[in-house]
Amino acid sequence: MLSGTGRRIVSMWFPRLASDRVLRACPTDRPFALFLRQHNSDVIHCLNHAAEAADLSRGMRMTDARSFCPELISQPTDPAQDTRFLHLLRRWAGRYCPWVGIEPPDGLVLDITGSAHLWGDEAGMLDDMRDAAARAGMTLHLGLGDTRGAAWALAHYGQGVAAPGDPAPVLALPVAALRIPAEMATGLQRLGLRRVGELDAAARAPLARRFGPHLMLRLDQALGRAPESITPAAEPVHYATRLTLPEPIGLESDLMAATERLLDGLCAKLATQQVGARTLRLELRRVDSASQHITLRLAAAMREPARILPLFGRSLGKVDAGFGIDQIRLEAVLVEPLPETQTGIAETRTPDRLADLMTRIGTRIGLDNLHRFQPADSHIPERAFTLTPATLPPTRQAAPARQTASARQFSSARLGATPDSSDGQDAAALQGAAAPPCGWSSPRPRPLRLFDPEPIIGRGASPPRRFRWRRMVLNTARATGPERIAPEWWQEDSGWRGGLRDYWMVETRQGRRLWMFHTPQAPGWFVQGEFA
Repeated sequence: MLSGTGRRIVSMWFPRLASDRVLRACPTDRPFALFLRQHNSDVIHCLNHAAEAADLSRGMRMTDARSFCPELISQPTDPAQDTRFLHLLRRWAGRYCPWVGIEPPDGLVLDITGSAHLWGDEAGMLDDMRDAAARAGMTLHLGLGDTRGAAWALAHYGQGVAAPGDPAPVLALPVAALRIPAEMATGLQRLGLRRVGELDAAARAPLARRFGPHLMLRLDQALGRAPESITPAAEPVHYATRLTLPEPIGLESDLMAATERLLDGLCAKLATQQVGARTLRLELRRVDSASQHITLRLAAAMREPARILPLFGRSLGKVDAGFGIDQIRLEAVLVEPLPETQTGIAETRTPDRLADLMTRIGTRIGLDNLHRFQPADSHIPERAFTLTPATLPPTRQAAPARQTASARQFSSARLGATPDSSDGQDAAALQGAAAPPCGWSSPRPRPLRLFDPEPIIGRGASPPRRFRWRRMVLNTARATGPERIAPEWWQEDSGWRGGLRDYWMVETRQGRRLWMFHTPQAPGWFVQGEFA
């Protein structure tokens, strides 16, 4: 018997969730199906009513489906979009009750206890759900019962309503309605237990030994003998503050004071969630209902009002206040994790001045125009670095890519420094928490400046004792090498597929420290870099 818990649960099942989502944007009366790749073949994942009328079904291979229905329209499914759409439906279902949970992949569960009277009664609420789903172009099956299991069973196998304390509608359903695996349902049917009522009347101990405790748990949950909770999905945190002014303001100082007040509240909320803002949006509404927007993109995640407020100064000075501004709203559009850090007694934390400087420059020329050099996983000098946006978050760092631009453009960069060298530490400091290590290291030092190979006159496999470079006559004092670098055979690059390079570090009597290489396959000497 169903226990009198007083709860009333509604189960919403969208049997054509994926196809309905796609057909809402481009409706068609022809057979339509979404397919999914499984076991090296495309199978039907979801289909519309016209496709089902053409004797197509889920799990059918697309080759067979097209032979049965040549006019079938198909496209690949997108499970991520289906999940996002289900979350949107959950927010819509919140109009019926505050306690809404998700039953993936295509269902919702609602605890409507104490909410049905807002629609007159339970029947009125269910009718409103059906009408709203029909207007939205969604196929909806509903079930209402005292338990979550009973509501799910009625939605998937009966589309009915179980009166409070009445188990008859559930007991008349097939055993597959108990949310058990298909293999378990087949095994019960072979034993002659085809209905939930037949299973409830059978001896429990032999069934538990054969099928495990999961079967009895599902039975008890459906009949209200075992509790089953509904966990509503948590709403995402909204980082925004608003200030309504009793009198309109228009002076820049007043706007800065109001922005500071909003920043204090917003940054306190960011600190509570251990996140920092990367993009802020300030909305100013005038008394004539016109609005102006100021978007501030930060070079690094911040949540200190004293650092963020001056960055608004240049934009607030250009605001057209008109007859006055009476409402201001500040929102953190993009946030990133920024956990608290442990500080010592003698440690003094200083603000990241580089991030502030990059933000100030970015407000003038755009943050997208600021770039930094990142190490790349390659032993080829020209490919040992890559150019990435300087403000790219650490979690979104670009993958090391083959460098195709001319090396002359990067002559002043610190290239190829090993992670444990002083040059690498300086570069990381200049970049302000640069990218994580790429996992490579160089056994030998690399030059501070790197440029395109410049030929010089020389013979033999050892560096020439006297040579001319950039209109300077230089004499070799000491040479260290060679370091042989072979081409990357898996890369298509005509400049390196020609052969080997033997690199030398040459110190000249004139004070120049050059990085030179010799090509044994086509004898010749080149200068490619210069050490500090």
